[in-house]
Amino acid sequence: MALNTFLALLLFAFTTSITPGPNNMMLFASGVNFGFRRTIPHMLGIGAGFLLLLLGVGLGLGALLHTVPLLYTALKFAGGAYLVWIAWKIGTSRSLSEKEIGVEPMSFLSAAAFQWVNPKAWVMAVTAMATYTNPQLYLFSVLLVGLAFAAVNIPSVSTWAGFGSALRNWLSDPVRLKWFNITMAVLLVLSLWPMLK
Repeated sequence: MALNTFLALLLFAFTTSITPGPNNMMLFASGVNFGFRRTIPHMLGIGAGFLLLLLGVGLGLGALLHTVPLLYTALKFAGGAYLVWIAWKIGTSRSLSEKEIGVEPMSFLSAAAFQWVNPKAWVMAVTAMATYTNPQLYLFSVLLVGLAFAAVNIPSVSTWAGFGSALRNWLSDPVRLKWFNITMAVLLVLSLWPMLK
């Protein structure tokens, strides 16, 4: 892969990783509700889960979804249903959690598994593999695409969790927090619209 192609890939990976979407909306809300440190497993789970999804698409899942469009449609709607459920949980949360019983941020495994039903993640993975792989050096270029996303993923997602964490003190007021969580829930649901078309 030529240097200018790799730089274009890094730019694509960065812009798709840092722009608003389901993962970043959930991280922002988690940063507010649980703080940055307790959101770290969620961030790492996104990185690991997306990398596995990306490599899976590069090694054949993308072709399978293209061959069986019903499977892709089922994944989109399963992901949409799960996001609506998460939005409901965020929207009905009314207090900042320090160590409340039964209130936990998303775990590493849950965040990693979510990538497999996240419509934006699938669109990013399929687009990256279709655009930036080289048929002559296919396996190498699949790994290079994975490396590019791994390099930008954690800085991108940690930005959203950091913003949320920075707002924690301001949102310690229950009324502000209530409206913040309702707004985040609505934005999370709205982030589905472009992907469910």
